[in-house]
Amino acid sequence: MLSTAASRASLARVLASQKRGLHDIVNIPGRPAVSNGPPGRSATTGHVVTVFGCTGFLGRYLVSKIAKSGTQVIVPYRDEDEKRHLKVMGDLGQIVPMEWDLRRPDQIEECLRHSDTVYNLVGRDFETKNFDFKSVQVDGAESIAKIAASAGVSRFIHVSHLNADKDSKSKFYQAKAEGEEKVKAAFPNATIVRPAVMYGYEDRLLNNIAIWSVWWKLNNAQTKIRPVHVMDVAQALTNIFSIPSLPGTLNLPGPSTLTYDYLLALLSTVTYNPPSRAPVVPKPVAAFLAKVAQNVWWPALSPDEVERRYINDSDVSGDWDKVGVVPTEIEDNALLYLRRYRSAENFVRPVVLPPSRENPVSANLEL
Repeated sequence: MLSTAASRASLARVLASQKRGLHDIVNIPGRPAVSNGPPGRSATTGHVVTVFGCTGFLGRYLVSKIAKSGTQVIVPYRDEDEKRHLKVMGDLGQIVPMEWDLRRPDQIEECLRHSDTVYNLVGRDFETKNFDFKSVQVDGAESIAKIAASAGVSRFIHVSHLNADKDSKSKFYQAKAEGEEKVKAAFPNATIVRPAVMYGYEDRLLNNIAIWSVWWKLNNAQTKIRPVHVMDVAQALTNIFSIPSLPGTLNLPGPSTLTYDYLLALLSTVTYNPPSRAPVVPKPVAAFLAKVAQNVWWPALSPDEVERRYINDSDVSGDWDKVGVVPTEIEDNALLYLRRYRSAENFVRPVVLPPSRENPVSANLEL
């Protein structure tokens, strides 16, 4: 009896000194270390994953794919309404929302101390009075990586950008490159993922081209980019989770190199709208207007984004084979994301039949 009581007291002292969860240090007799259930949402993989930046564009698709396999996902959020759509992506109790602030190390630790894998998707496309590029993509990334290493997290996956370069003219790309170095120093076995600009339902590529086409004609719309489907990137990040170890840097560009001029033509073709007649705005004028727009609550364009419109995407080869994903072409998904911009007038326009051998001239049929 005394030995049992002593052992319980000893276990209590050990648990009190630990920062991780009970399931991380105690193996319950008679139960497997990793339990399983039926395939799908009701499964239990035994893993716990934290996804910082889960409320962003890429984060929602990553959370959905990870939770679908039965993994418990910690979803840190800043605004109460930003995480509501994530709750239904997993089974009961598998999506755990936790409020956090990037400037609070104690909240960061609370969000990841029970996890065995941490994803860092935090980033900003433009600077604000509270968060600039350095505070988010350099200091923030370093803080998360250091806390993850000290908490004993086994895997750290950091999402950067294909054009990350410390010598770039863009502060955004400079901060991405500096953030990579900080993460590698704090977590040497981290996996750095570099996707190109992504497109999807809530993207800032196709949607912005459809609404603000004038800002995509900078540099005469000849800037070369390699857009990638957000679902392909989310699947690649999900596959990395199942690979035991994959340190280093992975480049995930799109399968084709395109220009903004081509994307403008593609949008016009898919939406049945005439090509944009907006003039080409000179770079100094665009930079000035973007600087003025910074005083607006939601700027349409930032000065650094103007600079990025003149920078071609890196021509490095992709590492898709390492993550078992074949990227799709943007033309295969353009209709899915651009259909909403078709005008209702399309339903009353005359139908143009293609020419045939019997009728070599196209015929117009009024609806």
